[in-house]
Amino acid sequence: MQLYTPVAVTPSPVRISHQTPLMLLGSCFSDNIGLKLQQSGFDVLSNPFGTLYNPLSIALVLSRALDDNEIDPSYLVHHDGVWHSWLHHSRFSNPDPDICLQLCNQTIHAAHNQLIRKPVLIITFGTAYTFFLTDGPLAGQPVANCHKLPPQNFSRTLLSLQQILDTWHPLLQRLTNLGIQTIFTVSPIRHIADGLHQNQISKSTLHLAIQSLLNPDPNDSPSNNNAHYYPSYEILLDQLRDYRFYARDMCHPSDLAVDIIWQHFQETHMTPATIQQNILNTKKAKQSLHTPIIANP
Repeated sequence: MQLYTPVAVTPSPVRISHQTPLMLLGSCFSDNIGLKLQQSGFDVLSNPFGTLYNPLSIALVLSRALDDNEIDPSYLVHHDGVWHSWLHHSRFSNPDPDICLQLCNQTIHAAHNQLIRKPVLIITFGTAYTFFLTDGPLAGQPVANCHKLPPQNFSRTLLSLQQILDTWHPLLQRLTNLGIQTIFTVSPIRHIADGLHQNQISKSTLHLAIQSLLNPDPNDSPSNNNAHYYPSYEILLDQLRDYRFYARDMCHPSDLAVDIIWQHFQETHMTPATIQQNILNTKKAKQSLHTPIIANP
């Protein structure tokens, strides 16, 4: 008797080897799988701007990276003695605005240098809820991180399907024209602070957006052969669907769940020989972390 609903492994036309440049942007799936790829010896740039959640912020940083377009001081905000960027995670924040700006622009250049190599680009949408600035020179722009500023600095909106498509259709066409293969996925992490019902609406909006990006007009135009979907959301929510596969917060996947998704991802996008090499590379990476004990002479 089958006691769970498996997500079948369907080999993807996007085949990834250790010679394939990779770039990941987005929610925590990018962090989790990016780490697995790094440990397995891949040429990967994972979340160079830090963890990003909403589709508009991901599109903003991706567009800047494609153009190698630096940010200027108007993108910085000072709060609690530290300078932050509205396009970056707080790990780039710094008490010195010049250092903060330098660190942030270094990420744009690094992402640009990876993109000109035509990597396989993996995009993870986390939530359709987005914070927009209400004041200042960037009023009306979505932010990647609120950096714990007071709520009155932002308006919070559930993006419509059309808002996402208006931003991503031309961007995806640009990526396609550059010959970049794009893999979309929806983060399985539940944003329960929004409420369970609101979280479902958010995730459904993201699913609909990706489906429309992959196949803009299913009754007329062929699907975009350079854009694909990976079912990380379905693996955790439908195949595993048990709290033993969640971390203590009951929202993030456990280490075991990440391992299961990683195994499925490998079988979807890699050959058996590549997977075997991953195992060897991961063992070497873990061994290198151990400091040998040298006895005193």
